[in-house]
Amino acid sequence: MNFILKVCVFAAVILLASTPLSALSTLSPLQAPPAQAKPFSPDKNKYWKWRGTSMRYVVGNPPKSSSTTKGNLVLIHGFGGNADHWRRNVEPLAAAGFKVFAIDLLGYGYSSKINPNEAKKMKGLNGENGRDFSSFPQKYNGDANAVGPFGPVGSTPFTSMEHPLESVYNFYTWSEQLTSFIDEVVGGEAFLACNSIGSCVGLQAAIDRPEVVKGVVILDPSLRLLNVKRQNPFFVPLVTIFQKLLRETFVGKWFFSQVATEKTVSEVLKQAYGDPEQVSDELVKCILDPGLTEGATEVFLDFISYSAGPLPEEQLKIISMEGNSVPVGIGWGTADPWEPSSTIDLYAKEDCVKMTRLFDGVGHCPQDEAPDAVNTFIVDFIASLE
Repeated sequence: MNFILKVCVFAAVILLASTPLSALSTLSPLQAPPAQAKPFSPDKNKYWKWRGTSMRYVVGNPPKSSSTTKGNLVLIHGFGGNADHWRRNVEPLAAAGFKVFAIDLLGYGYSSKINPNEAKKMKGLNGENGRDFSSFPQKYNGDANAVGPFGPVGSTPFTSMEHPLESVYNFYTWSEQLTSFIDEVVGGEAFLACNSIGSCVGLQAAIDRPEVVKGVVILDPSLRLLNVKRQNPFFVPLVTIFQKLLRETFVGKWFFSQVATEKTVSEVLKQAYGDPEQVSDELVKCILDPGLTEGATEVFLDFISYSAGPLPEEQLKIISMEGNSVPVGIGWGTADPWEPSSTIDLYAKEDCVKMTRLFDGVGHCPQDEAPDAVNTFIVDFIASLE
C-alpha cells in the first residue's frame, strides 16, 4: 500500500495548514477494531510464533480430489495492507491447484506490532544484524562510487542500506520472517506473489534464500520515493525533518488519527484504484481495522522514516547477476497513479524477469481490483517455468 505513504507527505501539509494550533494539543482517540480478524472466518486465521513475535496467516488448500498440487504459493501484502487484501485470490488460486498462504508481515495486519524502540532490545529480531552491507554496491555494478539510473525518478549514488534508526521494520527482517515461515510452516519450496512494498520483501527473500524461493511475481512494485536514493539532495534535509516531526512529536499521532478513518482510507483507495467502484465498505474495513490496533501508529510512523534499504531494480539486478536462477514475473496496472506502469519496460531488461503483463485500466492493487486477471497471470507465470 505504498500509495498511503506518498499521500501522507501531501496530506500532512494540508492538515497542518488548515488546523488551528489549539486543536493539535488534543488527540482524538482511535476507535477500537473488532477482536476477530475479518473477513476470513476464524477457522482460516492461524498464528505462528517467530523470534518472540506472533504472525497471522491464512491458508487455502487445493481440492481434495486433486492427487497432486502445483506447489506452495505465499502471498505478501504491501504497506498498510495485510492478508485480507488477498481475500479475492486465496480460494481461486487454491482451486487452481496451489496450497496458498497469505501472511501478515511483522508490524501489519494482526501480526505483532512491537514498539520500534522496544523491538531494538529483542535479540536476534532485526534482519540487518550480521549482514555485510559494504559489499552491496560492488555486487551491483562493480564500482562502489558509480552512479546509475534507478528508474524514471532520477540517478543517485549508493547510500547506506541500513535503516537509519536501526529499526526491525525493514526488508531484511521481513525477508527472514518470510523464509523462516516457508521453512517451518509451508515446508519445502514456495512461489511468492507480492504487491507494492511486499515486492521488495519477496525479491529480498529470493536473494537471501534462493533455494526455497521457486519464483516471484511482483505486482505494481513500490518505487520507494522516500528512499534517499530517489530524492533530490536539496530536499533530503527537509524530508528528514518532516519524518522526525511525525515520529517524535505529538503531530505524528494526531496526523495518524486523521488518516486512520473510514472516510480518509476510502478516499485514498479510490485514488489508487483505476475503478473507484471496486472500493467497497468491506475493503475499507480490511485495511482500516488492523490499523486501529495497538502499536499500529508507531509502526506506521517508523516505516515512513525508512529512507534506506534496497530498491527493486537493485534487487532484480542482483538476482540476475548472481545467477541464482530465481525467475521473476512482473504485473502492473496501467492506471496506477503512484507507480507508473512504464517502469515495467526498464525492469523487464533484467535477465531474471521471464514474463511481464499489463492490466489495462487497473490501479495500484491489481490483485484486489482485477483478481481474475491477476490469478490468471500468476498461474500462467508458474506454468511457464515447468
